[in-house]
Amino acid sequence: MKKRYSIPLIIIAVMVLLNVISRFSTAFSDFYVENIFHYISGAVSFVTGVFPFSLGEMLTVAAVVLVIIGIPLFLLLLIFRKGKRKKTAAFAGTLVLWILCYITTTETMNCFIMYQCTPLAEKCFPDAHEHTNEELTQLYGALIKKCNELSKQVQRDENGCFKLTCDFQKEAKTAMKNAADKLSPQLRGYYPDAKPIEFSYFMSQSHLTGIYLPYTIEANYNDDMIRANLPSTVCHELAHLKGFIQEDEANFISFVAATGSDNVEFQYSGYLDALEYVHNTVWDNEVEEAYPLSGEICEEVLMDWFRFMPENYWEENADKEVISTETVSEASSAAIDTNIKMNGRDEGIKAYSMVVDLLLDYYFP
Repeated sequence: MKKRYSIPLIIIAVMVLLNVISRFSTAFSDFYVENIFHYISGAVSFVTGVFPFSLGEMLTVAAVVLVIIGIPLFLLLLIFRKGKRKKTAAFAGTLVLWILCYITTTETMNCFIMYQCTPLAEKCFPDAHEHTNEELTQLYGALIKKCNELSKQVQRDENGCFKLTCDFQKEAKTAMKNAADKLSPQLRGYYPDAKPIEFSYFMSQSHLTGIYLPYTIEANYNDDMIRANLPSTVCHELAHLKGFIQEDEANFISFVAATGSDNVEFQYSGYLDALEYVHNTVWDNEVEEAYPLSGEICEEVLMDWFRFMPENYWEENADKEVISTETVSEASSAAIDTNIKMNGRDEGIKAYSMVVDLLLDYYFP
């Protein structure tokens, strides 16, 4: 076989083998993340960090354009370049093969292997016990109390909503490095700036506040969301850059980092994010003894929580809707759910909410 075919095929085969090994060996996955991935992550994120825009987003857009334009163009060339059909097909096949090679390599090295690591709970809370509804109720009350307290200390706009005033990029990096002392030395090292997504409206339709792109090892955030979500979201995405790919673990690391910050805005964002997950768990599991606590949530907190986008956002951006929000949201949820399940988490998209278990371990070790 020609090298243009054999080299990418060999690389893909190696990536498949690494995936198989990681599935059967947690020790291999742990070794890779702790001793190899942080060098890859640091180097790649440093290079991609040079660009002020999300390079991963641009690659995604380029891929969509390539599919929309490339396939019809390929068919036209096959029709009209009769004498060069073989060369045309060979070029197209090589291009597709190398693209698949790039995707397989980056997904494997920067994402899939991490799913097979030892769970953070086993490392941080080896003596964790089964938690009770009483503990969940206590946690719910503790988070409400902190949110009520901090909601009075943050700045607000003319509508009474949270207003972010700090340098969140700098604060997020400091918070993540401080979290290393509490959770894992894996969190130490270089952090790039998180990047806003240009097509944030599409992220809003997908109900995403942030996204980690393994193709370029970038932490990205939805620039349209309300700012109360931004500190915790950025910390969550930066956790992925350090090899913590599980969503509940990234949520938990974000909580520890944000609430451990010296900045009150970060603290508030961290507690507010945790409160929403715990609130949902209380009501989903019908923990009736915790219901009365909901009445203690102050007006300021109610102004900020369970708010994803600013007031009138959807009406003001209706002209940007190429595909219906319902369709995009369903497709996004299905893709995330499938991806998580394929990587060994039966909970699928519900894994995000499993952060409540980690919070209970943290508060009641």
